[in-house]
Amino acid sequence: MINPLRGMKDLTFEDSERFIYTITTAIDIAKKYGYSYIETPILEETSLFRRSVGESSDIVGKEMYQFEDKGGNDVCMRPEGTAGIVRAFVSAKLDRQPVKQKFYYYGAMFRYERPQKGRLREFHQFGCESFGEASVYEDFTIITMISQIFNALGINFNLQINSLGCNTCMPPYKQDLIGFLRETQEELCEDCNRRIVTNPIRVLDCKNSSCQLLLKDSPKLINNLCEICESDFKKLISLLDDANMKHEVDTNLVRGLDYYNKTAFEFISNKIGSQSAIAGGGRYDKLVEFLDGKPTPAVGFAIGIERIMELVQMPKVQRDGIYLGAMAEEAMEILFPIATAKRLEQKVTLEYNTKGFKSHMKGADKVYAKYCALIGEDELKNGTIWVKDLESKEEKAVLLEKF
Repeated sequence: MINPLRGMKDLTFEDSERFIYTITTAIDIAKKYGYSYIETPILEETSLFRRSVGESSDIVGKEMYQFEDKGGNDVCMRPEGTAGIVRAFVSAKLDRQPVKQKFYYYGAMFRYERPQKGRLREFHQFGCESFGEASVYEDFTIITMISQIFNALGINFNLQINSLGCNTCMPPYKQDLIGFLRETQEELCEDCNRRIVTNPIRVLDCKNSSCQLLLKDSPKLINNLCEICESDFKKLISLLDDANMKHEVDTNLVRGLDYYNKTAFEFISNKIGSQSAIAGGGRYDKLVEFLDGKPTPAVGFAIGIERIMELVQMPKVQRDGIYLGAMAEEAMEILFPIATAKRLEQKVTLEYNTKGFKSHMKGADKVYAKYCALIGEDELKNGTIWVKDLESKEEKAVLLEKF
């Protein structure tokens, strides 16, 4: 027997229903906020992620499914969604249009990492990207939309936010941080020591508990923001307070990708173990320009679908559709055209095998049909079909031409 590859998982039965419900709920809400669907290829040039996500990130350094194709091209399977969306945005020259653009996406992402609960090598994300709006009100709107999605799915969460500053306040802060890290580097882990050279800000993202203890005394960017960044962050806090949206400022929150600036946020759940982030995002005002587009402010987020699957509260299943069954061989020829016609307007389950009454009733119950409709010897003689409403328990014979 051939099994799925390690870290890859089939999506079937109840999981597939939960997956579809989660995605469709998120899509319905995103559309109400003015977002339209975008699809990008799973396979991209490796350079796209090296330039955007960053050489110092774990994604690029350790986790990408990267290979050389038959044409000698250095390619990889997308490890995240934003870089590909920005690439598509620039490729279509949407950065040169005055209209603000908003896109939602969902699909498979790939990272070669140790599989564990809620974290797979092939996983799925739902995300949104908003281009052309620099106002902090858009940051607030994005956070509000995620909150609405989780509320609709019945998921409790905590919101953590931070500001990563801009090109004005980040460079001097980075030098202060490097000075602090140099003094403590003998006590930091191997990854942190490497990041001091490649990208010191990423040290703040270390999950090592001993490193996190040391970093409590590190300089905080939020205390060194420029006037504009400080004003925007205070405005965001004010908007969240006015909306009674609970939040916590986490001064070490930097996200795992290099392209973020200003607002960064994560939605946290304490019900999924150590992998507590169920959604995250922020502002990336320089990424479009960095990928050869016209300077365009942008903000977005991604939700890890596998991370939240067990947390989703499914609605009560409602009986739906019609179950059609034959209790006489000749009845099947009558039921086929009925099934075809009825499927234009509702779900129809047609049982091909001729069975007895009790077997058909069990079959209708298994597919949770609202109606069970059967044709036997008596119905054939009378030109009728027996119909039972499985909710109200009412039953009657209906003329075939009126069914």
